[in-house]
Amino acid sequence: MQNNIVDIEKEAIESIAQAKSPDQLEKLSIKYLGRKGVLTKFLRDISSLPIEERPGAGKNANILKGKLEAVIKKAFLKLEEDADKGDAGVDVTLPGRPLQMGSLHPITQVAEEICDIFLRLGFDIAESPEVETDYYNFEALNIPKYHPARDMQDTFYVSENIVLRTHTSPSQPRTMEKGKPPIRIISPGKVFRCDSDITHTPMFNQVEGLMVDKNISFGDLKGILTTFIHQFFDKETSLRFRPSFFPFTEPSAEVDIRCVMCKGKGCRICSKTGWLEVLGSGMVHPAVFEKVGYDTDKYTGFAFGMGIERLAMLKFGIDDIRKFYENDIRFLGQF
Repeated sequence: MQNNIVDIEKEAIESIAQAKSPDQLEKLSIKYLGRKGVLTKFLRDISSLPIEERPGAGKNANILKGKLEAVIKKAFLKLEEDADKGDAGVDVTLPGRPLQMGSLHPITQVAEEICDIFLRLGFDIAESPEVETDYYNFEALNIPKYHPARDMQDTFYVSENIVLRTHTSPSQPRTMEKGKPPIRIISPGKVFRCDSDITHTPMFNQVEGLMVDKNISFGDLKGILTTFIHQFFDKETSLRFRPSFFPFTEPSAEVDIRCVMCKGKGCRICSKTGWLEVLGSGMVHPAVFEKVGYDTDKYTGFAFGMGIERLAMLKFGIDDIRKFYENDIRFLGQF
């Protein structure tokens, strides 16, 4: 029996010394000191000893019990001290590290800058649905069914007469239906086309502009857009109006600016021409006015539209539109 108590002590002390965590110590405490533990079983078996050996065995077992309790407690304290030493380099009185703050996406930044410029020029902001009817997306803009101009836009059809809008131009007839001139609005938003490469994505952002009143001329259009270009880029930016075709404007013009990459010398970005197209524009076609019940003898107006991603690429010198949507924090963090 004496040899047995010595073996229990030796085994227990060695196991406690090797424990690496509070959980291991807790399990050892239960193993040796628990209700069904080794030492408890030893005490229960004392009754089987001869009467003269029982007092000594009980005394030794109780001494060992107290000793193991002390050793386990000391082991717990040592583990706590070791954990504290691991955090010795932390000064809890220092202020916490600031969280890294996010910022507006570059497309959002450019959209807000465009809107701010036109708001200062007296324009209001109008909205139209992203899921649009064929009528507003095409027919109200002088693009009837089977019109060749529909081939200019690769359309996502939800159903026969419902589409994902291919441009923000539906805001024009929707706004004009709600009231009479004077009208001066811009309409920023997402548009959708079946197209994807380094300069096109299936979803992108546009800003549409419309101004309608008495005696509005092409000169007013040129003045507004020239002011916008000079505000958005800089006053030294040269621009030109080049004849073009859009079904809902007549006459129509595309606006080019002097290449911001090569300053007009000719480079890969501008195809060696020294010019970059930035937006389309023109005088509102009389057929569009007739759709909304406007007197074409009384009112004239102009409209324009631009891609926000394209302007952002030119402003920031980005050569691949897909970078805006890859969510690479290294890229977005520059803005």
